[in-house]
This record gives sequence, C-alpha cells and structure tokens, in this order.
Amino acid sequence: MKVLIINCGSSSLKYQLIDSETEQVLAKGLCERIGIDGRLVYQKAGCDKEITEASMPTHNEAIAMVLDALTNDKTGAISDLKEIEAIGHRVVHGGEKFASSVLVTDDMIKAVEECADLAPLHNPANLIGINVCSKLMPGVPQVGVFDTAFHQTMPEKAFKYAIPTEYYEQYGIRKYGFHGTSHSFVSKEAAKFLGKDINNSKIIVCHLGNGASISAVVNGKCVDTSMGLTPLAGLAMGTRSGDLDPSVVEFLGKKLNLDASGVLNILNKKSGVFGLSRGLSSDFRDLEAAAEAGNHDAQVALEVFVYRVVTTIGSYVAAMDGVDTIAFTAGIGENDGHVRAEVMKNFHYLGIEIDAEKNSIRGENVKISTDDSKVDVVVIPTNEELAICRDTVAILSK
Repeated sequence: MKVLIINCGSSSLKYQLIDSETEQVLAKGLCERIGIDGRLVYQKAGCDKEITEASMPTHNEAIAMVLDALTNDKTGAISDLKEIEAIGHRVVHGGEKFASSVLVTDDMIKAVEECADLAPLHNPANLIGINVCSKLMPGVPQVGVFDTAFHQTMPEKAFKYAIPTEYYEQYGIRKYGFHGTSHSFVSKEAAKFLGKDINNSKIIVCHLGNGASISAVVNGKCVDTSMGLTPLAGLAMGTRSGDLDPSVVEFLGKKLNLDASGVLNILNKKSGVFGLSRGLSSDFRDLEAAAEAGNHDAQVALEVFVYRVVTTIGSYVAAMDGVDTIAFTAGIGENDGHVRAEVMKNFHYLGIEIDAEKNSIRGENVKISTDDSKVDVVVIPTNEELAICRDTVAILSK
C-alpha cells in the first residue's frame, strides 16, 4: 500500500509518500511560505532535490502541487494518483477525545475542531490538510494520528494539575503531552532493537530537539511526560522556557507592561537556551562552539538544558521504581554525543557507563552504554512519518 503522509502547518506542509510493505520512502519534501509567495521542495528517492518557486495562496494549491510533483512524467514517484491508497495526517491535539489514531470521519473532524482552543495554531491547519485532501482525492481513506494520543494512558496523579477540579472538568485543563508519535515509535523500536519484551519493560524516552520532551513508558504505555497543557512546559528548550513559577507571567507583565499573551510570546520564542545565551543561538552546535571559546552564557545555557534533562530522567526513574532502558532521539538526542555524555554522567548510581566510541556514531540505532552497564542506553533515530504510515495501515486493516 502506498500511503501519503501529510503534516500541515499554518504556512507550511511536510509530506512523504511511503510504500507500507517495504517501508521505503518513495518521495518527500515540503511546501513553504503558503499564503505568502510559495516554495515547493520535492525529492524522489535516489534523485536530487527539486525546488519550485510558485504561488501558493492556500493549502489547496500547495497540496495540488505536491500531487502534481508525485505524478510528474520525469521525476514522479507514481504514474497515477490512484496508486495512493491512503492518507495519514499528523494532528497535534486530540484532547481526551482520542487515545489512538482514528479514521477521518465527519464526527472525527468535529471533535478535532472542538479541541482547537487547546492548539489554536496547529489543529485548524491540520484540518485544512484533511479537507483539501478530501477535495483533491475524494474517496481515498484518511487517518488522523495525534501527537497527544500516546500520553492518554497517564494516570490521574500524573496528568492532573493541583488547581480546582472544576477547571479540569469545564475547560479540560490538564497535562496532555506532545511528541507522542515519536515517543511511541522510539519506545517500541528501542525494545525491538535490544530484543526486549515491550510488555515487560521500563523505558525513558528523551526526545531532545529544538522542542524537547521526555516520557516514562511502562510496559509500552506512557505513565508520565514532561510537556503539559501546551508544549511550553517541561524542559528548557531551544526558545521555550519550560517549567517556571507561574507568577513569573504576572511579574514580567507588570515590569514590561505586557498582557499574558505578550509574556507567553517571550516564554515561547525568546527564552530557553536562546534567551539564556543572550540571543546568541538556539542551535546547540553554535552554543557548544561558543562555550569552548569561553562564552559563559553559552556554557550556562547548555548546563541548564542538561540539568533539566537529568532531573526529569531522575524523577521518572523514581516514578517507575526503576528503569531498564534510556533512549535518546530527535535532533539533539540523535546527533549530539556531548549532550548525551553530559546527561548520563549523572547516572553512575544506576550502574551506567557510556562507551565513548559508540557514543560518536550517528544516524543509526546504537547502544551507547557498555555491555556491563545495568541499564541500556540507546540512540534511536525517530521516524514520525513511518509511525504515521504504520498507524494508518493498522487502522485501515481493522
């Protein structure tokens, strides 16, 4: 089955065409600057990237261009759109309505619309992708795969905030968590890679990128995660503050003469390691180079990031009463051996030692802990598009 994967943002769209039987990516790319001027990046497997500058007033034109590229006589990955048998969509927020991926129906669309106030920038864009595909490819089944679904197994003690219960009941204010597709994929792949039974396991997944989150996974089910009602909570990130005293919002608002939205804009876009480094960079390569050159702020930014990762892992070890696997993934988790080593040097008490040579390997599944370590530490490259493809096929096979 050939499955088209769509990840729709407010002004961008990422896509992949995957053969579900071989799990080979047949073509991939993205549309940028939708509603501004428009730019299509397309790459068929084994070929160079093609870049086309073209007007994309809406997502309708963007997706139409993607479909044209996929069926292009010269570099198209397929000869006819009829070869696409299913479409899988990333949907950011499913609230408490969705604990798993689901077939797109009118009821599903209505439920996602009702969650829009929880993800006002993402859910409407995700729905645009679904609606446009329905118009351009009528009759092709579509599946929604939710960032929040994997975390719906958290117990109340983990997802409830200590605020009046009626606010949870009336407004749905609770911890939801994000990056769920990645956490689900990586926890399963880590168990498979190590030859462990996922149904008898305690795994901590560290999804460390510009956006970063950690999850505690017991027997394949999430029992806690670091992000909350929104992706702002938890770890210090590229430009996001992560956890802080809520009173900071009021305090900064008064000092800077800003409303809550103005302060939250600072916490989302000007904080994290970017803010700690005085705006030097949110890219860890830049920060590490600056720190080596003696930049104190860059060094502190890295230390704060590592410290938050360490303390979150430690709290989840306690919450799970132990751990047998720690998995690193995403941009930093997969590629930054220095950060991994700095994090793991705090866990000698768990019997963990890191193999420096293996810790330098990039781009593949690898166990970076020594063979005599009591806890396995692995790097597992995430593949959210493949996870969406697998879920789409599974839903349509029922």
